[in-house]
Amino acid sequence: MIFTSDNASAASPEVMAAIVNANSGYQSSYGADAAMARVTEMIRDVFAAPDAAVYLVSTGTAANALALAAHVQPYHAIFAHAAAHIEMDECGAPEFFTNGAKIIRVAGDHGKIDPAALDAALSGTGTSVHGVQRGMLSLTNVTEAGTVYSPAETTALSTMARAYKLPVHLDGARFANAVIATGAHPADLTRRAGVDVVSFGGTKNGCLGVEAVVIFDPAKAWEFELRRKRAGHLFSKHRYLSAQMEGYLSGGAWLMRARHANAMAARLAAGLTAQGTTLQHPNEANMIFVQWPKGTSQRLRAAGAAFYDMPASEGFEGARLVASWSTTEADVDGFLALF
Repeated sequence: MIFTSDNASAASPEVMAAIVNANSGYQSSYGADAAMARVTEMIRDVFAAPDAAVYLVSTGTAANALALAAHVQPYHAIFAHAAAHIEMDECGAPEFFTNGAKIIRVAGDHGKIDPAALDAALSGTGTSVHGVQRGMLSLTNVTEAGTVYSPAETTALSTMARAYKLPVHLDGARFANAVIATGAHPADLTRRAGVDVVSFGGTKNGCLGVEAVVIFDPAKAWEFELRRKRAGHLFSKHRYLSAQMEGYLSGGAWLMRARHANAMAARLAAGLTAQGTTLQHPNEANMIFVQWPKGTSQRLRAAGAAFYDMPASEGFEGARLVASWSTTEADVDGFLALF
């Protein structure tokens, strides 16, 4: 009954099989391996973007920080939700790799940027030489609250950024879960909605450790390549990154695994609400945020359950529960039986 994070799950069988299959003979290094060429075409097909530049790194932090760095200057502001991973959970990596770009925290309920708040932040920035200038909008889908932006919501926010000629980044660490949740084509959640660069996640959904950076404007590709190398994120034995991503994408495995994770979270959310537990945010993907009476967390942990503590209203405890590709119905039902 481990619901701490989808990072805690094992790598999926298809990913492990792909790594084993790649572990023989000789392949060109530094991204010139045959599998990387196939992965590039697969990801271009996913996003219906035949000219997209595709690069692999081993962590989401590297994907986000380097993607941002290729699009902003040190004197720029990056507009992101107040709870965004780039603001709260990356130890200043975006600021470090951009040489000092400032993250402007934008408010919004349930992890989503409020359009009015973004409008105020954009209009109030870059008005003089004494402050940072407008640089980029960064969205997260699935959000840090487990909610999901629809294509229309992404388009609306991107359009606001476009009014100031700003590029748009999407942190898609759980992008597969967002695709399943919305039923939308990946291009409609990104490129067609005004997104310029995507951090396309794999690690949280069954990979051992790989993320793709998908740049829709090839003019930014060379700068990203240089930044990736300079930052120490260009793998020499790159084939092991390529193999993971190829196994992840082949046969639609990435969507199959995300569909299962979302379904397990829905099963968990339904069971919890049926016995009176309050959800702090709508359950839309594979993360659930709840609050329950004080003392509940200790009792659940004593019975073998695992999850993260979160803030809650007075008199209650908060928790985050995450379902992964390997969460089973028995895991969910066993947890619910503790109530």
